[in-house]
Amino acid sequence: MQDEFYMARALKLAQRGRFTTHPNPNVGCVIVNNGDIVGEGYHQRAGEPHAEVHALRMAGAKAKGATAYVTLEPCSHHGRTPPCCDALIAA
Repeated sequence: MQDEFYMARALKLAQRGRFTTHPNPNVGCVIVNNGDIVGEGYHQRAGEPHAEVHALRMAGAKAKGATAYVTLEPCSHHGRTPPCCDALIAA
């Protein structure tokens, strides 16, 4: 499969949070390892875990060495949730 396919899937996932994430943006994430989708997630509600965290939880150990397709650059600041970039690096 191609990058465009995985990004399109992430965009579709992001739409699921369309009415519940305000004031945060809608974000989707797909984790791909060796051509297989091993994790998916979307930002469900403001103040709750972001899309990357949901996808990483689903992927578990399969996230190691995988590629994350995310519809927004992962956050790097501490707010109501910890930085997603730290979670991605740790995976």
